[in-house]
Amino acid sequence: MDINESPLYVLLNPSINHAQKDLPITIYESELHIIDGIPQLIFAQASYTIETVEAERISVDHVAHLKPSDGGSAATQLAAHLTGTHSAIKMLNSRIRVLHHYLLAMQKGEIPCENSLLRQVSSLLRRLPTIESEKFRDDFLMEYNDTLLVSYLAMFTNCSSTMNELVDKFNTAYERHSRRGGRTSFI
Repeated sequence: MDINESPLYVLLNPSINHAQKDLPITIYESELHIIDGIPQLIFAQASYTIETVEAERISVDHVAHLKPSDGGSAATQLAAHLTGTHSAIKMLNSRIRVLHHYLLAMQKGEIPCENSLLRQVSSLLRRLPTIESEKFRDDFLMEYNDTLLVSYLAMFTNCSSTMNELVDKFNTAYERHSRRGGRTSFI
């Protein structure tokens, strides 16, 4: 409650049910109830829907269908793809910088003004979305928050997987200990 005044509780069901179409999770949201005159925080089950945008579906589909070729793993191919994307962004950034310096030099009168180049730059800039609008800011913050949420959920998934492995190891050790007739409690 010190960190978040309205916490959520996400219950992951580790059992595999191939007939189930929904995600194996149950979400509970915190509600303040007065019980015997004392305010208490309880968790009530909440419904949820999963909504995605086209970019997310394309990304997930691309990652899901990565096939290892020539012995490389899907993770290796994803890393190569992301490295290529990073290189393309760096190249685009350097070209924009060169164009910016050229336009500044033209504005200062250091080089002659080329109207055809200015028309091409103007045409290019008109095709870009305006980033000063309120709608852009709202959309950007929404996408940014969605990205942070996906990152947060990925961390939860990793943690639950690690916890599941730990529980499996604990259960195996407990079963071995019980078969040998041990009565010592692990808890």
